[in-house]
Amino acid sequence: MNQMIAKTGMDKRIAETIAPVIEDMGFELVRIRVQSGETPLVQIMAERPEGGIEVDQCAEISTAVSAVLDVEDPISEAYTLEVSSPGIDRPLTRLKDFDTYEGYEAKLETADLIDGRKRWRGILAGTEGNEVLINIEDHTAEGGEVTIGLNFDWLADAKLVMTDELIREALKARKTAAVDESKFDDIEAEGPEEE
Repeated sequence: MNQMIAKTGMDKRIAETIAPVIEDMGFELVRIRVQSGETPLVQIMAERPEGGIEVDQCAEISTAVSAVLDVEDPISEAYTLEVSSPGIDRPLTRLKDFDTYEGYEAKLETADLIDGRKRWRGILAGTEGNEVLINIEDHTAEGGEVTIGLNFDWLADAKLVMTDELIREALKARKTAAVDESKFDDIEAEGPEEE
């Protein structure tokens, strides 16, 4: 389990327990975070392999995961379980996410300093092997943009930046998914009913 999906030891332990359940249901685990507090919060982000998830599907995942966590009991105290979609300005936690969202603006953070910095912001340019490519502003005398490659394993955090273009695309995808003509009933052409 890579650190972008599950950061802490507790995150990883829970992820290893619930990922097979989520995958058996036809979904993918995008991210898990356990947040401490008076009542710990277990946050799970999931989606279909082709992207997207509906509220009722989150509820189904919550029910299935809750049953497994009750048996495995990784958290000894009471906790709150929250299952959601990754959202529009989603975290990018898997190498494939950087190809899927190529052309969109993102913020990346590395665990260690790379060329004197940890934070990178620019337009995703896909992947090449295990490298995430991103077009960033070139701050040299020439200006313009330069494409850099960051090893996926160097990343500590990555997420899309909320832009008008990203919102438009999300709304367009939602509208397209809502009008699935394959689910329409067939209408047979018949003459007027006889009385």
